[in-house]
Amino acid sequence: MITAELVKQLREKTGAGMMDCKKVLTETNGDEEKAIELLRERGIAKAAKKSDRIAAEGLVTTYVTADQKVGAVVEVNAETDFVAKNEEFRNFVADIAKQVAEKNPATVEDLLAQTSMAETDKTVQDVLTNKIATIGENMSIRRFERFESNGLVESYIHGDGKIGVLVEMENGNIDLAKDVCMQIAAARPEYLDRDSVPADRVAHEMEILKAQAVNEGKPEAVAEKIVQGRINKFYGEICLVEQDFVKDPDQTVGKLVESKGAKIVRFARFEKGEGLQKREENFAEEVAKQING
Repeated sequence: MITAELVKQLREKTGAGMMDCKKVLTETNGDEEKAIELLRERGIAKAAKKSDRIAAEGLVTTYVTADQKVGAVVEVNAETDFVAKNEEFRNFVADIAKQVAEKNPATVEDLLAQTSMAETDKTVQDVLTNKIATIGENMSIRRFERFESNGLVESYIHGDGKIGVLVEMENGNIDLAKDVCMQIAAARPEYLDRDSVPADRVAHEMEILKAQAVNEGKPEAVAEKIVQGRINKFYGEICLVEQDFVKDPDQTVGKLVESKGAKIVRFARFEKGEGLQKREENFAEEVAKQING
């Protein structure tokens, strides 16, 4: 006889639904180990069915080691923003950030193949597959960055996981690094400095600026000088060290950092779902779709 207590225990161990637990226990005559195996097999099948769904929501998070020498920022996507509030999902994303920092995978594929630090009898892929089955949404580890430094690594999370920033600095302190992180989150720089901007990007921008000046009726020679002035504004928007510091617009980020005897080595800024197609279904439609099978 399959008791409610047996079902409850299996549900707590696997996170599967009550009816699924009851069904596999019935099929295995109450053998919990076989029931778990059956759930895992069916969980993998469920995960496969969900793999074509668009996962553009989710969470960005960071992890920095206690000595602030290594840090990671990761983005893990799911189908709906409800999942981002799910404690199991949030813990999984935190585990992935720590795994990246501690185990230094080269790519997402390498990460998925690693033994999970959180569940040492499984690979990261196995853990991900189980989360897809138990949480009930398609999920994917989209990307990560990892910094290892002789200086200082600091991070910042904005909007409860909407934006994550990672910064490496030389000769800086934590307060300065946090200010730089918040600057990056707010002002969205694309590059560290002018030397980091690809030459073709600059050339394209200068063509646009020259065309603007000519269309304003400026002579060719004057237009060239106008372009040189306006390209500085372009750099001031996309280069971190040339941006006005948000806490004190009278100085640039570069001047601020220089005044502290520090140097920004590199940064990463992840915004949840940027560049991904988002579902246009609303919640009511999703519920109706599930009800109607």
